Amino acid sequence: MLSAALSGSASNLVQSSVLNNGPTPVYPTGTEKNSGETWFEVQNNHFEEFFAPELDKHGYQALYKKRTIEVYTGSSQAIDGCATFFRRDRFSHVKKYEVEFNKAAQSLTDAIIPAAQKKLALTRLIKDNIALIAVLEAKFSNHGTENPGKRQLLCVANTHINIHHDLKDVKLWQVHTLLKGLEKIAVSADIPMLVCGDFNSTPGSTSHGLLARGKVDLLHPDLAVDPLGILRPPSKLSHQLPLVSAYSSFARMAGAGYDFDHQRRRMDPSTNEPLFTNCTRDFTGTIDYIFYTADSLTVESLLELLDEDSLRKDTALPSPVWSSDHIALLAEFRCIPRNRR
Repeated sequence: MLSAALSGSASNLVQSSVLNNGPTPVYPTGTEKNSGETWFEVQNNHFEEFFAPELDKHGYQALYKKRTIEVYTGSSQAIDGCATFFRRDRFSHVKKYEVEFNKAAQSLTDAIIPAAQKKLALTRLIKDNIALIAVLEAKFSNHGTENPGKRQLLCVANTHINIHHDLKDVKLWQVHTLLKGLEKIAVSADIPMLVCGDFNSTPGSTSHGLLARGKVDLLHPDLAVDPLGILRPPSKLSHQLPLVSAYSSFARMAGAGYDFDHQRRRMDPSTNEPLFTNCTRDFTGTIDYIFYTADSLTVESLLELLDEDSLRKDTALPSPVWSSDHIALLAEFRCIPRNRR
């Protein structure tokens, strides 16, 4: 399970982290606590009975969106979802957006799918995936004396995209749907963005390409998997958000006091992404990302990546040492003052 955290401080830092979260919650320690955290795969009753009240004791306000339940049976308490926690003394909650891909699928089907194919289309498109988007206002200023009254907003998106490998069209459609929603928020406000989560998409996939480059390769073989025609024309699969993967910064960092070459060896030079973020018996690869808007945020620091050999001592993840099958990712960002677009 992943969590994404944000923090701002008097020095105008914004921090985003993706942390392993197992049976024991990860609490910030010391004086420099994370200002916010977003998690996914948080079980509904665990959130209500444990995480929300426990983190409330540490000064965090909670937002939660559970996954839609069409594919589930039995107790609703077994449903998981996305959770966002933020420090009340550093951020205030402005707005919450809940993205239910099932509702978007219903609207899409009604709009473009012939009546005779609607049932088949809904069977393919209706999954339980969601995204939670939070707009926060920082209780610190990043605008100095030139614009002292301007609000410092921050938009944080956390998602868990569909896992099925044979539904590449659905993955791409979900990612595109999320990005178009974020574009609307970006148009309405001058706002830095963090887009975090388990995208269940490896570097080189159309979904990763859309996130990282703003468009898809029109000749990509993944586009051949589109039985419903929901990706046509593929030229429409684009966005204008200046998103950059936080961990690609390792490829650009020079050694100044740190062995960056050691970390680069844990990166894929062909993609500038970690060699893996998920390590199980059956799969080792990168599917989790922290993306940020490069025109409004800059990476200050990154958490060291782990090496596969150390994780494989217990065969795979999760293990007695690592409680999640996802490794921890963490990045610290600084807001970039800019003129309103």
